[in-house]
Amino acid sequence: MASIQELEQVATQLRRDVLRMVHAVQSGHPGASLGCADYFASLFFHSMHHHNDFKMDGKNEDLFFLSNGHLSAVYYAALARTGYFEVKELASFRKINTRLQGHPTTHEHLPGIRVASGSLGQGMSVAIGAALTKKLNQDPHLVFSLHGDGELQEGQNWEAIMFAAHNKVDNLISTIDFNGQQIDGPTSKVLSLDSLQAKFEAFNWKVITIEGNDMAQLVAGIDLAKSLTGQGQPICVLMKTGMGKGVDFMEGSHEWHGIAPNDDQLAKALAQLPETLGDY
Repeated sequence: MASIQELEQVATQLRRDVLRMVHAVQSGHPGASLGCADYFASLFFHSMHHHNDFKMDGKNEDLFFLSNGHLSAVYYAALARTGYFEVKELASFRKINTRLQGHPTTHEHLPGIRVASGSLGQGMSVAIGAALTKKLNQDPHLVFSLHGDGELQEGQNWEAIMFAAHNKVDNLISTIDFNGQQIDGPTSKVLSLDSLQAKFEAFNWKVITIEGNDMAQLVAGIDLAKSLTGQGQPICVLMKTGMGKGVDFMEGSHEWHGIAPNDDQLAKALAQLPETLGDY
């Protein structure tokens, strides 16, 4: 099992991968991918029981669903770094006929991808369905999902959230990337979410809040969430992160939601992130 220091090194490499991927094609969404790099490192290298001998049915392993599909760059990097496909394939990100589309899709049969997630607001429903399937199959493994805070402005989420609690989907851990930013600005100005903790608790979910850019707290928080499963309620993890985390001129700004760095900006960003696992 990876140590905290090793997980931090993985997260640093994931950030390098993200920046190089979006820079190479001058398109993509670096902001939240950088903010969630610690989460992906923790989940894929520590917290989730999974194997890279990919099978679509996902039996006898934990499953992960990315609802906010524009974070594809960090998702692909995590999959490659855990052996689902060769790391060198990251160089094909967003290119013509690539398996690494801008938003994850399934018809390219990329290992690790079980659902297309270009349209926001649908991942909660999918994750709940997968979790119920595991219950029906008496599979004790868990389902993890990741959602943007701005994404929760989509109404379908709340129908699914209500359904999950009513049906005691207690093998689900849904994490909210709580960075307070979306493409048009701060969520508080675009459409205020007020207290997400109060909302999820009112819908009868168990809620924990963690610091998503502190690896030790992140690992402990996800382990705590796992310990709360099987008790009759779905689990919500409110994960506080910083948009663009790890690159000083990107941090905290919604402007980096969907803009790729130019050559000079890439060089400055990579200088802040030492290569740890080897670039592709």
